[in-house]
Amino acid sequence: MRPLEGLRVVDLTRVLSGPYCTMQLGDMGAEVIKVEQPGKGDDTRAFAPPYQGDQAAYFLSVNRNKKSITLDMKSEAGKGVLWRLIDKSDILVENFRPGAMHRLGFGYAAVKKRRPAMVYASISGFGASGPQKNRAGYDVIAQGEAGIMDITGPRDGAPYKVGIAVADLVSGLYAVQGILAALYAAKSTGQGQHVDISMYEAMASLLTFNAGIYFATGETPKRRGNEHPTIVPYETFEAADGWINLGVANDDLWRRFCKAAETPDLVDDPRFAKAADRVRNREALVPLIRAIVKARSRDEWMARLDKAGVPSGAIRTVGEVCESDLLKARGMLAQMEHASAGVVKAVKSAVHLSGTPLDAYTAPPRLGQHTREVLTRLLGYSAAEVNALTRDRVV
Repeated sequence: MRPLEGLRVVDLTRVLSGPYCTMQLGDMGAEVIKVEQPGKGDDTRAFAPPYQGDQAAYFLSVNRNKKSITLDMKSEAGKGVLWRLIDKSDILVENFRPGAMHRLGFGYAAVKKRRPAMVYASISGFGASGPQKNRAGYDVIAQGEAGIMDITGPRDGAPYKVGIAVADLVSGLYAVQGILAALYAAKSTGQGQHVDISMYEAMASLLTFNAGIYFATGETPKRRGNEHPTIVPYETFEAADGWINLGVANDDLWRRFCKAAETPDLVDDPRFAKAADRVRNREALVPLIRAIVKARSRDEWMARLDKAGVPSGAIRTVGEVCESDLLKARGMLAQMEHASAGVVKAVKSAVHLSGTPLDAYTAPPRLGQHTREVLTRLLGYSAAEVNALTRDRVV
């Protein structure tokens, strides 16, 4: 048994932030029913190439452990189907622009009136209220507006976005956190609530010590490439055949690094004796370390630094990670049989629970794969009624 078994999710999300949230809930055991537009489905079904079989790899990556039904939510008959599904569910997740659900007749107030115990989660670019609520929210927009891009990239170059869609993904994770908190609160109050997640706020919350620097000094932190503003060396260095990260975060680790690097002269150099000295003398120290690291291979440095107890790591490709012994040893790779895509592989949820492990993974659904099953088994429609809804292109 997984921890959320017995809960049902109405998934009205598409693209990434919402589907990532509902996939996490599905991994935890909730029955996730993904409602998609007939004939088209989630936008990411068309985010290709690459394909696996006839399925877009993008869609497959964030839609496991779900059932798919197709439904025209703008039609009166479609609205009736959706209300029946809401009546049978515990959680609703949507990531339309604020106001869209209200115009469809399924805003939070309407759902709360009918289903007071339902947890209703919304993910949007700038929140369900406030002066910018109507702005479109895309990952790169949120990264830029919330300051993440301004502190990412080379010191003297252009701002960079993070290499993953971090605003979408973190917003999805915050939505899961909010949903679980609301479910816990409902145990004592009997009432659901609205979980309002803003991609902008999700990104701003990650500023942590960068915001702290500003609040303490009044000065905005600047881009530093891979440097850390208050720790040296704590950045990326090129070895003879690849790249590594060093995390020499205190004086003991500095001494350990110098021993592993066979550079006793650096230990004795008063410019680098204490952590604050190394920060003040960054411009002198970093070129020395670059030359030292460049003299040995990536794997040799990993062996030396691991033996010395110095936090370090290789800069690995996505392929290396997906094939890594570490993920395999931790049971982090799922293999799921798909009717047309064959064996779909994915990295599992990072949550490990000792009593209710997340050990059941089903392949992402084909468009409308479960429409008839959900309408008949769960919602009580007869076969004739489903046939009529199909004929009228409601489902």
